[in-house]
Amino acid sequence: MSRFDFETLLKEAESFSAESKEQLENFRLRFLSKKGILSELFSKMKDVEPAQRKAFGQQINTLKKKIEERFEEFRYLYDQPVVTSVPADVTLPGEAFLTGSHHPVNLVRKKIIHLFSHIGFNISEGPEIEDDWHNFSALNFPEDHPARDMQDTFFILGENAAAAESFALRTHTSSVQVRVMETTKPPVRTISPGRVYRNEAISARAHCFFHQVEGLYIDEDVSFADLKQTLLYFAREMFGSDSEIRLRPSYFPFTEPSAEMDVSCFLCKGKGCNVCKHTGWVEILGCGMVHPNVLDNCKIDSTKFTGFAFGMGIERIAMLLYGINDLRLFSQNDVRFLQQFAGI
Repeated sequence: MSRFDFETLLKEAESFSAESKEQLENFRLRFLSKKGILSELFSKMKDVEPAQRKAFGQQINTLKKKIEERFEEFRYLYDQPVVTSVPADVTLPGEAFLTGSHHPVNLVRKKIIHLFSHIGFNISEGPEIEDDWHNFSALNFPEDHPARDMQDTFFILGENAAAAESFALRTHTSSVQVRVMETTKPPVRTISPGRVYRNEAISARAHCFFHQVEGLYIDEDVSFADLKQTLLYFAREMFGSDSEIRLRPSYFPFTEPSAEMDVSCFLCKGKGCNVCKHTGWVEILGCGMVHPNVLDNCKIDSTKFTGFAFGMGIERIAMLLYGINDLRLFSQNDVRFLQQFAGI
């Protein structure tokens, strides 16, 4: 028998059976070692005529594949651990697997959406990269407003200086409301959850990105009383049925009149604690009646329709609900932190 009779070597590999580790090791040495048959065959490749080299190589590869398959098959059998101890008691309780959890921001976001969907608000979404019109101008921001400054907003530079401030990472989801007003005839009742960006230093109380939910309701004869009742419903559903709210005068370019809303501290019940800074109240959101200029910018007749708008930070609500004191925890992906919300 020729040492390089491929057909005979292939039959030998196919019929191989190892009765012991020693037989398997002998098989390995014969075919797969550095001085084995396969190594010798590969070394002979250079002596084969160029026209026959391809066929010769294919024969070697076929033989090599079969040898490795047979070797791995028996090696697996002999590599199995030998059970010498008493078999496991299958009636004992098993080890519990760690379950995953929803992110606290998602938990609060879903709850807010659920609460407002119950009173007829739908969900609107829009792009995170916005033009000046939707992010500022349509919302009645004056040309010299601080929010238009690069120290407050992440602008996306264009190819030339004229386009340098044409686009920006949106600073609020009010830009989504503008898009809704431009394409929808009143009545409009929608909330806009999403990620927003501010050019701020990252700290325990501030971040360069966070999440908001903004609401908008436009129809005939919408009043400030409607706004107050809607927000009272939200506060009591989110923080407890005994919650109270108060509205403090404020200023936003896109609402008039404008207000900041506080909710009675749901931890100390108004008695005073570190969370409410011993005032009994916690600031939750900003709100107000939609400015007539905003309605006119969006081609809605401000003499016929009125509306209210509000906006809140989701992280702010989550920090209050879950007693979280560092905003950075929401974006650090620390498993120890996230595991606390398993099962919620």
